[in-house]
Amino acid sequence: MQIDFIKCHGSGNDFPLVDARALALADESWARIAVALADRGGSVGGDGLLLLTAGDATHPIGFRMFNADGSEAETCLNGVRCVARAGFEALGIAQAALRLKTSTVEVWRDPDLAPGVVTIRELAGPVDLDVTRWPMTVGVERIVDAPIAALGSARAFTAVAIPNPHLVSFVDTIDEIELVALGERCEAAPAWLPNRANVSFVEVRGDDALFVRTFERGVGLTDSCGSAMAASTYAACLTGRCAFGREITVLNRGGLVRAEAETDGMVRLSGNATFEWAGSVDVDLATRRAGPVMVTRRHDNEVAAWRGAIAAIA
Repeated sequence: MQIDFIKCHGSGNDFPLVDARALALADESWARIAVALADRGGSVGGDGLLLLTAGDATHPIGFRMFNADGSEAETCLNGVRCVARAGFEALGIAQAALRLKTSTVEVWRDPDLAPGVVTIRELAGPVDLDVTRWPMTVGVERIVDAPIAALGSARAFTAVAIPNPHLVSFVDTIDEIELVALGERCEAAPAWLPNRANVSFVEVRGDDALFVRTFERGVGLTDSCGSAMAASTYAACLTGRCAFGREITVLNRGGLVRAEAETDGMVRLSGNATFEWAGSVDVDLATRRAGPVMVTRRHDNEVAAWRGAIAAIA
């Protein structure tokens, strides 16, 4: 079947985005399309598949996200910004409540982070610190700056769901080999963590900056994960490493967002929603493979604006 999409990214977290408001496909079909389009060895590639879905009486915009392995995520805050932008442009609005799989996020068009960089603000939460609801069966309800014996690591973690689950550890220097090893243990869906979790190592860079590296559930080691940046921001404030109510810069391999956590568990992110190009591709649902891409539009000015913004920061 033919799929029209926009290739986009939020803070380097890249996706094909499909306007699915008029498409009636079963979840299994979307999962197969996600595997086909997100395949890094295929014709498109990405960290997953974003869907702009129909809204309802209280949510003008609907959102779904399928990981690269075909599993569906509760949210993807970098992807939310891209879907929000697509929804804003389709509906001619600049603010909305956006419906996620299990929750709602408020989204607004924000002033550009840099000239030509389309920027969306999102307010997510409240966070949930009760790990028994993940479920995570380790004998306690909350994990704040403490080791998790079942994980087989002496590192201290803070467990935050927003609403997808995250294990956040603050480190002096990020060891990617260790991060991948811990991420893969969670990815294996052990009996104590059947729905898996995202794992992040975070460096604190002064009073107002963090650097986050994440092994994302259903994706693997990724250059950027929006909900991980939100969870890391809240965990940094909860453990006294940063201050609640103060804007901080959260950096990653793909770029950055501006973030602010509040004591009520809400986290605000403001970051780019960059459209790179639009295209069309045939997807074989049986084999979960995508054919050659026909590019229908390029957004070269946006791509250049984002690169310039990142270069200026670096």
